[in-house]
Order: sequence, then C-alpha cells, then structure tokens
Amino acid sequence: MTVAEAVERAHREQWARVLAATVRLTRDLDLAEECVQDAYARALHTWPEAGVPERPGAWLTTVARNRALDRLRRESHLRRMLPLLVTDEIAPPADDRLGLVLMCCHPALSRDAQVALTLRLVGGLSTAEVARAYLVPEPAMAARITRAKRKIAAARIPLRVPGPAQLPERVAAACEVVHLVYTTGHTAPGGPGLQRADLADGALAIARMLRLLLPRDAEVAGLLALLLLLDARRDARTGADGRMLLLAEQDRTRWDAGRIAEGTALLGEALLRSPSRWAVQAAIAAVHAESPSWEATDWPEICGLYDVLLTLWPSPVVRLNRAVALGFRDGPAAGLAALEPLLAEPALAGYGYLAAARADFLRRLGRTADAALAYEEAIALTANDVERAFLTRRLAGLASNG
Repeated sequence: MTVAEAVERAHREQWARVLAATVRLTRDLDLAEECVQDAYARALHTWPEAGVPERPGAWLTTVARNRALDRLRRESHLRRMLPLLVTDEIAPPADDRLGLVLMCCHPALSRDAQVALTLRLVGGLSTAEVARAYLVPEPAMAARITRAKRKIAAARIPLRVPGPAQLPERVAAACEVVHLVYTTGHTAPGGPGLQRADLADGALAIARMLRLLLPRDAEVAGLLALLLLLDARRDARTGADGRMLLLAEQDRTRWDAGRIAEGTALLGEALLRSPSRWAVQAAIAAVHAESPSWEATDWPEICGLYDVLLTLWPSPVVRLNRAVALGFRDGPAAGLAALEPLLAEPALAGYGYLAAARADFLRRLGRTADAALAYEEAIALTANDVERAFLTRRLAGLASNG
C-alpha cells in the first residue's frame, strides 16, 4: 500500500473519530476541521520517510490536537477554554462519533442542516458530495453548512450524548441522518467504487449505539432493521469483475444470512408498535430478503408497502420507487405511466435514477430511440463510475440489439 493510499484509507476510516476528538478540545467546528485537514496534509509529507504508523487514527488525532492547542495558545484562547475541557457536560460518550451525530442533531438546527452537517462532519464528505447526496446546488449546500456551524457555535452546543430528558427529541433527526450516511455509503454519490464501506459501517455502528441507548424505541429498531437487511446484500452487489449487479442478477447465496435474521427479528419488534417509515422500508427489504429468487418476488406486497410508506413519508423518491415496483407488478407500460408525473418534480430534476428507471421501462417496451436518450441523460447525471459503466453497457446493448 502506498502512502497516498494509506492516507486515503485513514480518511475513510478515521475522519469522524479524529474530528470528534478535536472538536472536544476546540469546541469550534471550523478550527477543528482545519486542524484535522492539516493533520492529513502532514501525514502525506511525514509518512513517506517515517513510515505509516501502526495506529494511523491515533497519530492523526495527536497531530490535529497539537495543532489545535498551538492555535488556541497563539490566539490567547487556552485560558478561557481549559475550564470547559473538564466539565462533566462534555464527558466522553462510548464513541465520540455518536456524540458528534447527536450534536449535529440538536433541535436548534433545521432538519436539512442536521443531515447536511452530519454528512460533512461524520461522513467526511466534501460539500460537493453532500450537495449531490441531498439533490441541491453546491453553493446552497455550502451556505447551509456554514449557517449550521455558526448556530452551533452561537448556541454553544456541546459534543456529548444528551441526558434522558433531551435524548428523545433528537431521535427522529438522528435516525434520518444515520440513514442518509448509510445510503451515501451503500451507493457512493461519486468515485470509482459502487460503495463506501467506511460510511456504511460507521452508520451501522452508530445505529447500534442508538439501539443500546434506546432499547425500547420502535423507530430506532426499525432503522437498524432496515440497515441490516440492506447491508446483507453488500457482497453480492458487484461481480468478480467489479461490475454492478442488479437484484435480479445477484447470487442470493452470498447474502448475509446472519444480518437478515437479525434484521427480520428487529422488524418484528418494530412493527408491534406504531410502524415508522423505517419499519415499512425494512419490511420492503425483508420481502426481497425472504424471496428465494427474483422471479418469486412478491411485487403486490411490495407495492402495498410502498402505498403505506407514502402515507408516512410522501417523498418524491418513494413515489419513484413505487413506480418501479408497479412496473414489475403490472408491466413496463404501467411503470412508465407512473413515472411521467415525476418528470415535473423539481426535487428530481437532477436525479439520475429517474432517467435510469425511464430508460429501463422504454427498453423493455422496445422503444429503442427513446430509451437511448433516457440512458444518455442518466449517464450525464451519474457521478459514480460503477453505475456509469452499467448504464453505458445498457446503452451499448440497445445499439447492438437494434
């Protein structure tokens, strides 16, 4: 492994931990981010001669914290900050990443700001990547993240797991941001790999921590069930050659039976109470997990579950997914008709999956020229290299079949 690869891996796997430890010292998000970025830059210069340390995360944390202490001393803030470093209010949680998530989920922030800030700080995504994940222009996302940081600073929101009285009010936000961190890892918004295992693993770890904190919370149980059932397919989503495999093409013997069993057990618990959107999504994933083959998929059940989900979460993306399921239940013409109203939906204007779904239905209907245009649009809107390669092969297949 080259030094550049070691630094990149440390960024994927250790960013959130290093940042959380530095935030705990500085209580200033901008300063902490700057110091952590300096630590990674120093690694690029130091590790080629000194060698990659045995514990890269610890090395980066030490460098970042030392850089922060230098800055605090130079700016004459250390005397004011030291008393805050020993207060019980910021006592270390079981994992600083959980404290960082719950800080980002403070009710003083809007939900959009909570999600964006978590992806930026916990996921380590660039502002451009967060913007793509959240379907908004990059300048608007940059402004949203900046406002959220300023609000945290002004309100002196601490990095900690809140007490029992404050924790419930952050559960809904925490579930949403953990889910989006997971989905961003499940299918990376850009780059050479289909998935980012570091984000998916981190989201699962935080979901498990939430479960330990709130063992009787149905929303948390539903979320963890959903993540486990989705993650069970991780190893089967690409072939030996790195190509993306759709559900219809996956070797189901490679699905993780342990995660499916754990997820379905949690789902049963979550459905005993008032079902959340997470539980309904988990139920959809469970239908796929329990189907012995693609051909045996219970599409009427999946469509019915999407109808329930729309009552809990009337999202354009849910409507898109329901239209795709409808196309498998009733045929491509029905699916294409269900997609048509979504073409005027502003939130989906730059969403490549809408174009890709249209392209597939048009291909199945034999409308080759229209399908080609839709595939070209989907390719233009897709930044993930593996997904782009899949769409390009589909487009080439139209030409060869035509």
